[in-house]
Amino acid sequence: MSRKVEVSLLSPDEWERLRNIRIRALRENPEAFGANLNEVMAQSKEFWLKLYEKEDYLVGSCNGVDVGMLYIEVLNGDHGATCWIGGCWTDPGFRGIGVMRSLFSFIDEHASEKGWQRQGLGVWEDNLIAINSYKSMGFNFAGEKMLGNSSGKCFQHMVRDVPRE
Repeated sequence: MSRKVEVSLLSPDEWERLRNIRIRALRENPEAFGANLNEVMAQSKEFWLKLYEKEDYLVGSCNGVDVGMLYIEVLNGDHGATCWIGGCWTDPGFRGIGVMRSLFSFIDEHASEKGWQRQGLGVWEDNLIAINSYKSMGFNFAGEKMLGNSSGKCFQHMVRDVPRE
């Protein structure tokens, strides 16, 4: 079976696809996100459609199965970021085959037209797998660790500029 990753920029009419992979991510790795599974599952179609007004959603697929996702919001963010990336997740059965790298390659290919030149993200300080993955793609720590939620967990900002060719 091929493990080639296909990346799609989702359109609003694919909101159910986004919802389904987001729910899978929260079921599989709730510790990686600040969102609550039950709240996400209860959201209406209108809620999901509204997300597309300010964010772009990328999904990575292998053989027609969605196995990774992230979103990108264009903004003037912390540490000079021109966009903020969140919701990064890869299905555990597909980790290590380049799903995140494929998603970030898509971002790099479209950075000029979309305003994604300096990318920022936040990662829980204890998520060493994600931190190492981001570092391997050129992200560096930026700023101090910050308290992220009521559990007392801290997150760290990371940034990178689109790699020069």
